[in-house]
Amino acid sequence: MLEDRMAAAPSITPAIGPQPGPQTPPDAWPEGYPQGYAVVDVETTGLARDDRIISAAVYQLDARGEVQDHWYTLVNPQRDPGPVWIHGLTSEVLAGAPLFPDVVPELSRRLADRVLVAHNAMFDWSMLAREYARARATAPVRQRLCTIALSKELRLPLPNHKLESLAAHYGVVQERAHHALDDARVLAEAFRPSLRRAAREKLRLPLLTCQPLTEWSDSPAARPQSPAAYRPTSWRPARKRPACPYPNPGRYVAGGRLVQGMRVAFSGDTSVDRELLEDRAAEAGLHVATSLSRLTSLLVTNDPDSRTSKTAKAAQFGTVVVDEAAFMQLLQDVRPAPGAGPSAPSDAGPASG
Repeated sequence: MLEDRMAAAPSITPAIGPQPGPQTPPDAWPEGYPQGYAVVDVETTGLARDDRIISAAVYQLDARGEVQDHWYTLVNPQRDPGPVWIHGLTSEVLAGAPLFPDVVPELSRRLADRVLVAHNAMFDWSMLAREYARARATAPVRQRLCTIALSKELRLPLPNHKLESLAAHYGVVQERAHHALDDARVLAEAFRPSLRRAAREKLRLPLLTCQPLTEWSDSPAARPQSPAAYRPTSWRPARKRPACPYPNPGRYVAGGRLVQGMRVAFSGDTSVDRELLEDRAAEAGLHVATSLSRLTSLLVTNDPDSRTSKTAKAAQFGTVVVDEAAFMQLLQDVRPAPGAGPSAPSDAGPASG
C-alpha cells in the first residue's frame, strides 16, 4: 500500500502543532479564495529537465488551511538517485518503491480540485507535469500558489526566501530537512497563518494557472558533478543555443507576421514542453530571448495576468503579448529576413529600437 511508505520516516511527527500569532481566521472569509489546497513537496534526482521524482508528499488542507489528510510515497526513478547527500535516498532504498505511473491514481486523487501549494512552486509543478507526461496522464492541477510569492505579498520580514526562514518566522520546527513528508508538513504549518493573514487583509492570492504538458522530450542535460552544483533556486540549467543568424528587423505589430530575427520571450507554463517550443521558435529563425527588453517583439504566456517581471516589462515597453496557441499559429507563417528569401508584403510593421 502506498500509505505504508510512511514507515520510511518513523522519526517524523506529521501533526500540526501550536503556532505563534493570531490563529483565529477572520469572520469574513474572502469569497474568491480557493476551497481547498494540496501542499506538495517532491524530492528529485536533480534539478534538470530530465531528472526524476524519487519521493512525494501531499498535505490536504481545507479552505481555511486546516489539515484534512497527509500522504507520502517513495518513487523508483529507474536511474541513479542523484544527490544522496541531500535527500538520503539510495538506490537500495528506492529499488522496491513503486514507479511513478503506479502512484498516479492516488496522487491524482489527492491533488484533484485543489490549488497546488509549494515553496518555489514552479519547480515542484514542472517536475510533476513532466512525470505525468511520461506516464501518459494529465495532472489534475489547474492552479498553483508559491509560498515565496505569498511571503512577498505579505511583506514578511524574512532574511531570505528559504523554507527554513519561513518556518522560523512562524516558529515551526523542522524535523528532517529534504525529506518530502517533513518539508510538506513544515510548509503546511507555515502556510496556514500566511493564508489567514492574507484573508484578514483581503489580499489577492498570487495564484498562477498550471498548464499540463501535452508534448515533451527527455533530451539529456549536463549532469552536475559536485554538491554545490545543486541549487534549489535554479532547477533548470542554462541551455546554450546557437546565436540567431538574422538581425532584429524591428518590433512586431499585432495582427502582422513574425519576421526572422525578431526577439521572442516566454513566461510561465506551456502545454508543449518549454524547450521544444523554444526549439521551434529558433528553427523558424526567431531569436529566443531569456529576458525582456525594448527590443523584444513578443511575449508568449498563457497567463498574461500573472504579476511576473516579464509581464510587467511587456506592459511597460508595449510588447505584444500572445498565448501559446496564437504563437503556434504565427510560427506557421514566419516571414523570411530581408535578403534571406523571397520578398513578401510588408506587414510586419516598421523597424525600430
